[in-house]
Amino acid sequence: MTKQYRLSEKKIWLLTLVALIMLGAAACALLFVMMQDHSGNLEMPMRWTNAGMVYNTSDQTAMQTRRSYTSDLCVSADDVSDSSIVISENESAGLFSIDDRKVVFSRNMYEHIYPASITKLLTAILALKSDKMGETVTINWQDLELESGSQVVGFRIGDKVTMQELLRGLLIHSGNDAAQAIARTVGGSQAKFVDMMNEELLALGCTGSHFTNPTGLHSDDHYTTVYDIYLMLNEALKYDEFVSISQIPVYDLQYEDKDGNEMHVTLDSTDHYLTGSTEPPKNVTILGGKTGTTAAAGNCLAVVAQNAYGQFYISVVVGAPSKEQLYIDQNVLLSHINGA
Repeated sequence: MTKQYRLSEKKIWLLTLVALIMLGAAACALLFVMMQDHSGNLEMPMRWTNAGMVYNTSDQTAMQTRRSYTSDLCVSADDVSDSSIVISENESAGLFSIDDRKVVFSRNMYEHIYPASITKLLTAILALKSDKMGETVTINWQDLELESGSQVVGFRIGDKVTMQELLRGLLIHSGNDAAQAIARTVGGSQAKFVDMMNEELLALGCTGSHFTNPTGLHSDDHYTTVYDIYLMLNEALKYDEFVSISQIPVYDLQYEDKDGNEMHVTLDSTDHYLTGSTEPPKNVTILGGKTGTTAAAGNCLAVVAQNAYGQFYISVVVGAPSKEQLYIDQNVLLSHINGA
């Protein structure tokens, strides 16, 4: 009896081992099938392009990767809809609650769009992070090499301008000559500055972006997303100087010409909220931001706003067909920050 009992015990052990092996094989086969798309190719959780990482926003792994970049920021795997928010059909937009770390509303949040001069948020961030803010810059021909019709402060070769004043020309009036002078000073050359821009984008988690210049003038390979604009503006808010400059409606910029004469130029903000051309919704205070306009990008605006309860929001609208529609749709978004 003892001998027969031991034989049965061995058989049970062998059967258990075989069962475990078969279960493992089945699990591997199931995992392989789940990782395949309909064409039979392995589906990676994220797609890679030569310009950087583009999220597959429906994939949970992509969501986890975003969280690793932005653990204390607003995060959503997909767009957030709200039937009470109606904006122009072809626009991309987002409304982000800074205090609650919540995406209140978004449309095409991770789709590539052209940022136009919203690009200058990153130009400003790199300037403020640098050790160059105490310098005086002599304007040269490279700073003024811009396409016809570009928005400029109006500098000439040989003008001497402090970095502080260049930053004001960049953010208040969106001067492309100021942007190029900053880029050359901070980066040593515009090409090196562009490398710095793309490194900073990745450091901020802006993995849907790739920049080719410090101005935002159009290039097919110069793009971002609504979510990445939120990340850039949120980063810029860490700098007190950015916050104070971005609230200035009109500014008297001072510099010296090549002969040492004191020069002045009056700069109006490109933000209609700040100039009073457009009123925000009741009990909403606009604290600044950045505009942008090109033929390819349409009319764009990213703003920081405060509601009646002291809570802060970032609102982004890009691709509006006109300035008028841009502010109409911004007001649609901003009307919701007081719980509308």
